[in-house]
Amino acid sequence: WYSHLNSSSRETTHQIIISYHILYLLILSNSIILHPPYDTMTSEGSQIHNNSTRCIRPPWDGRTESELNEVATALSSERLARLRGPDILRDPYLNKGSAFTERERDLLNLKGLLPPLVLTIEEQLFKTKNQFDQQATDIAKYTFLEELHNRNETLYHRFLLENIKESLPIVYTPTVGQACQDFSDMYRTYARGLFLSKDKGEFRALCRNWPQHDVDIIVITDGSRILGLGDLGINGMGIPIGKLALYVAAAGFQPWRTLPITVDVGTNNEKYRNSSTYMGLKDDRPDDDEFYDVMDKAIKAIQWRWPNALIQFEDFSNAHAFGLLEKYRNKTLCFNDDIQGTAATVLAGLLAALLIQQSDPSKAPLKLYEQRIVFLGAGSAGVGVADLIAQGMAIEAKRDDPATEMDAQYFRTRNFWLVDSKGVVTKNRGDFLQAHKVRFARDDDTISDLFSTVEKVKPTILLGLAGRPAGLFTEATIKTMCKDCTESGLRPIIMALSNPTSKSECTAEQAYQWSGGRAIFASGSPFGPVTINGKIHVPGQGNNMYIFPGVGYGAVMCRSKSVTDSMFYAAAKELSLQVSREDLDNGSVYPDLRNIRDITAKIAAGVCKVAIEEGLSSGCCGRRGCDLDEMVAVLAGKMWWPQYEDYV
Repeated sequence: WYSHLNSSSRETTHQIIISYHILYLLILSNSIILHPPYDTMTSEGSQIHNNSTRCIRPPWDGRTESELNEVATALSSERLARLRGPDILRDPYLNKGSAFTERERDLLNLKGLLPPLVLTIEEQLFKTKNQFDQQATDIAKYTFLEELHNRNETLYHRFLLENIKESLPIVYTPTVGQACQDFSDMYRTYARGLFLSKDKGEFRALCRNWPQHDVDIIVITDGSRILGLGDLGINGMGIPIGKLALYVAAAGFQPWRTLPITVDVGTNNEKYRNSSTYMGLKDDRPDDDEFYDVMDKAIKAIQWRWPNALIQFEDFSNAHAFGLLEKYRNKTLCFNDDIQGTAATVLAGLLAALLIQQSDPSKAPLKLYEQRIVFLGAGSAGVGVADLIAQGMAIEAKRDDPATEMDAQYFRTRNFWLVDSKGVVTKNRGDFLQAHKVRFARDDDTISDLFSTVEKVKPTILLGLAGRPAGLFTEATIKTMCKDCTESGLRPIIMALSNPTSKSECTAEQAYQWSGGRAIFASGSPFGPVTINGKIHVPGQGNNMYIFPGVGYGAVMCRSKSVTDSMFYAAAKELSLQVSREDLDNGSVYPDLRNIRDITAKIAAGVCKVAIEEGLSSGCCGRRGCDLDEMVAVLAGKMWWPQYEDYV
């Protein structure tokens, strides 16, 4: 066609081509193409810049379903984004706010879009803390932090890490409970997590829509039993979001490699089903067969899309929590924090409490298997705790006497009294027992209530995991227990572990006052120090945050094939060793949360050690033959630290 043009037309064509070339070169010379940090990271965590200008489409575009099946795990992580000006400020993984340097503002077209003053991240933290402190209520503080979370991931996680004691009760229990209840009303359009709704078709397609191809850890819920609040449906998404924020703060997971998921199978909560603002399905929850079918499709889609990710089951109802764990624990890398994480946290507190249980400190501590333990609550959390303690008793008994035949089942029916809504769980009380309760069913006569149980059994340990309205540990119950323990030369160990605070079996002040300051007390929700007879008692908070980040981090970093109960026992034992004498003297059976990353690294190393010993892993972080101290150092060194990178 060119040969048919006259000379004038050819000259015009030449000018057009040259103009396009000049425009193309100008664009290249004035463009900076940023890799979002969640797409391309060096091993040191530095952002990589690439001046390629090609347009990258979603990697699954144009592929057949069979091709997608083959390459699901190899989808390119190179999702180039030509971000300049406002687009950078809208990306929470790239946004630095007022911390962009003058050079970055020049080259990224940010001048005029930000106030002229350049701040360091330390100066931003100071301002953020002032603004946080000015919020009038806890839910206002939660909203403030979530807005920061959606705006600037780096600053958000740095704030959590440097203000862990103040921020933990806000981003997680107890405040997250209210946030979940209001989730639909508070919802903003920022995409934080996946909603796998049973009416939205094939789950693989939904999983493909999540842009990040490398995910290390997933927290998944169906919202059926959120804390002690019951069925909240998709409003329970606040729990996986909060949990993963703690994984990042405590274990140094890279935030772009974490994923909260809610499986929406409906809700039986009439309040939400009749609400015009509720954003989930308003169907009845399905029967067991349909539920497990939906969950199986969800798990298979997750495994297909992210086969190396660890899955943490969170806040499933008692009817399904054990079933899901038993079905998948040997098929994929997973655990249930309500069952196993809570158990390890409680066991760690008990192991530390035994060191100060004797009224006469010169006497040797009682063994774990010498304790009489009454549980208020026989749901998934309560039975999970009892199971791990029973296994701990068997391990200690075997250690003291290698010839013993006393296994975990032996201790389940001799050292434990589980009290549910119908009284002590026994074989002869005449009702149908759920499968997870059967192994704890005693041959004794039925005792109908908690006070009568405490009066008859004379427990050394009283644990509350009922998740019912507060106040179930009455004054009479605690005084009776304290009297019996005192006569035996012991201090009573009392743990009111139900969340949130409105469900706590008693407060710290009540436990200390009613026991005359003798109780060794811990709780699930935070309580402040209490002064009794001139002595300050600092109650420990049995928060799962001590355990689940280390277990998850260790399992991921050593690429374990599964997460076993022995890993949770090792985690509990390691956590108990982190409690200082000063902590114990103050009455706290848990260490200072401000040391959470050190604690997590040591727990993760213990998990890696067990995985290697059990043949589930070949080494820690790809290294073979590391001793425990080397593992701790390697794991601590690989934790992501929230700090700004230089973009130009």
